Amino acid sequence: MRYEIRVQGHVSETLAKLFPELDHVVMSGQTVLYGPVVDEAHLYGLLARCQSLGLRVVEMRQLPE
Repeated sequence: MRYEIRVQGHVSETLAKLFPELDHVVMSGQTVLYGPVVDEAHLYGLLARCQSLGLRVVEMRQLPE
């Protein structure tokens, strides 16, 4: 599965490195983290990581393969 997680604002390179399994791009005042997600536990782990870093998730969606 591939997912896209949009967070509000610009995520610094330092913070982006805390998501080594995901690529990222800044678009329209948001940072888009995207890449493979192994399973549901991995997905919830990514969301928990966002929360612990104070990132505000504005959208999350599964990408077509």
